[in-house]
Amino acid sequence: MKRYKRIYAALLAGCLLLSLAACGGGEAPPESPSSPASQEEEAPEAAPILGEFTATDLAGNEVTQSVFEGHPVTMVNVWATFCGPCLREMPDLGALHQEFSEQGFQILGIVTDVQAPDGSISQEQVDLAAQIAEETGASYLHLLPSEDLIACLLWQVSSVPTTIFVDETGALIGKGYLGSRDAAAWRSIIEEKLEAVSAGEDAK
Repeated sequence: MKRYKRIYAALLAGCLLLSLAACGGGEAPPESPSSPASQEEEAPEAAPILGEFTATDLAGNEVTQSVFEGHPVTMVNVWATFCGPCLREMPDLGALHQEFSEQGFQILGIVTDVQAPDGSISQEQVDLAAQIAEETGASYLHLLPSEDLIACLLWQVSSVPTTIFVDETGALIGKGYLGSRDAAAWRSIIEEKLEAVSAGEDAK
């Protein structure tokens, strides 16, 4: 826990690069039919928000939408290396990933700030993201932005952390969540999602 705080302190100033809503916690943005952080009452009928994509993880391995198979609920957490609240919640997310794994739940991270000005991937930033994931105990899979991920999801994300939940097809489950939360709050939300999916309902 203490080790990741060193990274957080060194990078906290980077939060100034975002709006005040970014790196914040709590309220979701105004409702919008296309926003993952809005009420998505029609989500089950819509095309999966992450239905088809190709990306790479922090180690350079290719990852596709098949990552959702066998997992009724996947928590997709969009974060950045400079975002204090993102780093602060990652130890809890790592623990929750393990706690609910036997119920078919998993967490998938997408780190957003690893691209160089020319659009290429900065290996230095990838290494930093990998270090943060290791030191915070966020041992779940983390993806790098790809054209597919930008086109289907990341273009809608204006603040970090932003979190959505998807089913085995990549379809959105209920609403999205803007900002960080503590372990108890996320545990309650995860339990609601798992129960609703098990019952064949849409978790709001």
